[in-house]
Amino acid sequence: MRKTFIICLLVCVLLASFFTQLAWAQPERVRVIVGFKGKPDASLVRAHGGIIRYQYRIIPAIACFLPERAISALRTNPMIAYIELDGRVRATSPDEVLPWGVDRIDADLVWDSDGDLVVDSGANVGSGIKVAVIDTGIDYDHPDLADNVAGGASFVDYTTDYMDDNGHGTHVAGIIAAVDNEIGVIGTSPGLSLYALKALDSEGSGYLSDVIAAIDWAVENGMQIISMSLGTDTDYDSLRDACDRAYAAGVLLVAAAGNDASRLSVRFGIDTIDYPARYDSVIAVGAVDQEDERPVWSSTGPELELAAPGVDIYSTYWDDTYATLSGTSMACPHVTGTAALVFATNIGEVAPSYDYDGDGTWDANEVRAWLQATAEDLGEAGKDDYYGYGLVDAAKAAGVEVTPPPKVMHVESIDMETETIYRGPNPWTRAIATVTIFDDSGLPVDGATVYGHWSGLVSGDVSGLTDANGQVVFESSLVKNAEGTFTFTVDDVVKEGYSYDPSANKETSDSITVP
Repeated sequence: MRKTFIICLLVCVLLASFFTQLAWAQPERVRVIVGFKGKPDASLVRAHGGIIRYQYRIIPAIACFLPERAISALRTNPMIAYIELDGRVRATSPDEVLPWGVDRIDADLVWDSDGDLVVDSGANVGSGIKVAVIDTGIDYDHPDLADNVAGGASFVDYTTDYMDDNGHGTHVAGIIAAVDNEIGVIGTSPGLSLYALKALDSEGSGYLSDVIAAIDWAVENGMQIISMSLGTDTDYDSLRDACDRAYAAGVLLVAAAGNDASRLSVRFGIDTIDYPARYDSVIAVGAVDQEDERPVWSSTGPELELAAPGVDIYSTYWDDTYATLSGTSMACPHVTGTAALVFATNIGEVAPSYDYDGDGTWDANEVRAWLQATAEDLGEAGKDDYYGYGLVDAAKAAGVEVTPPPKVMHVESIDMETETIYRGPNPWTRAIATVTIFDDSGLPVDGATVYGHWSGLVSGDVSGLTDANGQVVFESSLVKNAEGTFTFTVDDVVKEGYSYDPSANKETSDSITVP
């Protein structure tokens, strides 16, 4: 019995030693993406010790773990187009109210005509439009999102659940499509269908291969828009090919431009747009603040296409909460939601000339061109490296006629002086009143009709038009041997497109006394 035990023990030790040596003998593998010139050959990858993670449909490539020595060998194979390391991408940030960003792009005017923050019956809310959000997932049981999250998939290696475990993806999703439910916030397009594609982990970063797999999934599952609030500084062939092919397949791709700008980069004209936003097949979105100014960190470059609110944006967050974050990650979903409203709009009524293929419906190219055409120009006239074509305008893009509120004007000042004219021994004197009209932005109002009257030493009603400096000059009648006070009072100011607010006047009347 003792002899049998010793033999068994020896066998166990030998087996343990064998498996230990076997484990040490396993080559170290590297995460890579192998691009093929033709049809991908999985057997070739396996023959070189590769463990396949994804065999893509959207591009001729395979994401796999490869032994380091196999990489050099495969690169010499005429079937191989490229082998690149599986890079990391990162998130580009961090009672019901209307967030200022949704308000600024006038998205609410598309579905709330009377301003009561309740979606009008039958209004355009993006219904039927499918949007894939490639991010950290979405908190799909959040009360402001549960009704709009229609599905999803996880591509990270530690979970099959597309539940958000970071918060970034949920924040993005709320900007796109938080529902109208009398709590929290309301999104740009509150009736579309969200699909959570979890390619970023709990730290807000992920692998390139997972992002490409998510793009692949989006195309295969009929998404009309892909929203990517993520980026990398590296240009990857595989990522470019995936975006190009998705766009060619009819999917509109929107991505955050990045938060990599600085005063130095702007001064020297350095292009700081992240990938995939930098690709021609993707709409690159930069950020603006509540003054329509680009924050210093919002990336700039010739690829920048549109601007959107991205500073202090209040939206949904993980674990059924809300948070305020800033970044081009927050700007991107404003454009995504606007694009959904356009897709859900009748092109024949809004922009028939943009129906390039004449099929009566919008496609990705047409929507993209229309978003550019309807943007509110900011910065230098026309497209520039800081705001692209300008601030996205949801109402105009969705065909809603918006009558701008009248500008408000007031009397900025009344300056009085006298002029004396001698005719014989008795002097004649008159008063001169210079009235200046400004608008509520502190700018002079040209062409406004000012109505007023004189009192005191003279009387009478007068009127006149302001010049480019917002000024109009009134002269009183002459008074012989004047002794007393000239007073001028503004009665009304009128100009089309403006309203006159007397309560904002710096002064409504002024006087000057002569001996």
